[in-house]
Amino acid sequence: MAILVFGDSNSHGTVPLAELGGVARHPKAARWPDVAARALEIEVISEGHPGRTTVHDDPIDGMHKNGMRALPAILESHRPLDLVIVMLGTNDCKARFGLRGWDIAAGVGKLAQVVQASNAGPGGGAPRVMLVAPVPVEETGILAEMFQGGRARSRAIAPALRDEADRLGCAFFDAGRVAEVDGLDGVHMGVAAQQALGLAMAEAVRSMLQEGTPC
Repeated sequence: MAILVFGDSNSHGTVPLAELGGVARHPKAARWPDVAARALEIEVISEGHPGRTTVHDDPIDGMHKNGMRALPAILESHRPLDLVIVMLGTNDCKARFGLRGWDIAAGVGKLAQVVQASNAGPGGGAPRVMLVAPVPVEETGILAEMFQGGRARSRAIAPALRDEADRLGCAFFDAGRVAEVDGLDGVHMGVAAQQALGLAMAEAVRSMLQEGTPC
């Protein structure tokens, strides 16, 4: 069995930033996809790209940050996949995009539809999909201006994404229920939050697989 995590810097393991341009990562064993993999004893492939959006070209950081552009190739590269976990939306909360929580959830939904229409699952079928509402941001530290308005915007994602998951027949998990961002930059998770999210995600995936929840 193989699981793909399609995410951004918090799945990549980026540490909370004291200054712009930092590229440091938590140790591999401390990143939430690896924590989940150990708990599940299942292969978890982490495709976390710092700055990745759902479906938007970033006018400053570049079109390669657009998750919709990257996802088809990643699915083909790693198939067969039993489950794709999509945890995106944090970067859509940047002030430059001017999006609402509903818009961000709709972007995640478009990615889910790409997975559902693919042949990246076992036997050439489609993988199952879990949509994860990211940990809400705080407007603090070096990233506060970049994410101006992001505190409210990010908190509007989870309810809208839950509805989108129901509409598409996907599983849903709200990361904000079990983890929070570090106050240093208001966007990235520290080691304890990474650990908490990894263990909670492992339990959510285990329950989904045992109960045969459709997704």
